[in-house]
Amino acid sequence: MSTLKQLSANKCWGGTQFTYSHAASETACTMRFSVYLPPQAETAKVPVLYWLSGLTCTEENFTIKAGAQRMAAQLGLAIVAPDTSPRGLNIPGEADSFDFGLGAGFYVDATEVPWSQGYRMYSYVTQELPALINAHFPVDADRVALSGHSMGGHGALVCALRNPQQYRSVSAFAPLAAPTRCAWGRNAFSRYLGADESTWQRYDSTRLLVSHGWNGPAPLIDQGDQDPFLPMLQPQLLADAAAEAQVALTLRMQPGYDHSYFFVQSFIAEHLQFHAANLA
Repeated sequence: MSTLKQLSANKCWGGTQFTYSHAASETACTMRFSVYLPPQAETAKVPVLYWLSGLTCTEENFTIKAGAQRMAAQLGLAIVAPDTSPRGLNIPGEADSFDFGLGAGFYVDATEVPWSQGYRMYSYVTQELPALINAHFPVDADRVALSGHSMGGHGALVCALRNPQQYRSVSAFAPLAAPTRCAWGRNAFSRYLGADESTWQRYDSTRLLVSHGWNGPAPLIDQGDQDPFLPMLQPQLLADAAAEAQVALTLRMQPGYDHSYFFVQSFIAEHLQFHAANLA
């Protein structure tokens, strides 16, 4: 188990907002993540929500902009927010564009050289980070949920659908619903995973809904109808896949909202309440 380094600790709504770093084996570099522990964690283990952020983000975006701590403190819910990609591998070209490489790990385990040497965010999020959190923090490993925004919404859905025994509930804000059928996803997957598109299906939530199903509470999806990225996000494909798989899905098109964290902070309390109810 890697050694944790505490980078910051701030009192917040009776709990504490932490930032840590550690040497990660899956990503072959030093990774950062934030942890909010509500006041209830001082006396007992608490349920935990993992939040996955979107393109260009780090662990700071959600921590600073979403305003989630107040409701998390009321609900007694811990929140863990990792970075979105490895940092410091210094792979040529990894900083050339916003939608690939740094800040754009897409929550896959890359199989193509040179990305396979550390771009393994799927295994980091589903295996290494939870093991670290469970070992060092007062969280209940049997009461775990997932949520995320944009690329992170894609990641949350994929991780939950592939690991239903690990997560009790899942939600997403403006998720990249069908990455195998949009330019962002196809560009990233072809470089991370190679030319064989059959290997991409394991990281597409619309495909996973049909092939794996979902027996948990209906995933909660919020999408702004004024989101400039709607043609990329394709939420209707997610609804269509859920209907085909006969899986309950709550897709709420929110009038007037865009893709920003103003949208996220407007509905984050409802998502936290959704998860807390299912983690009770």
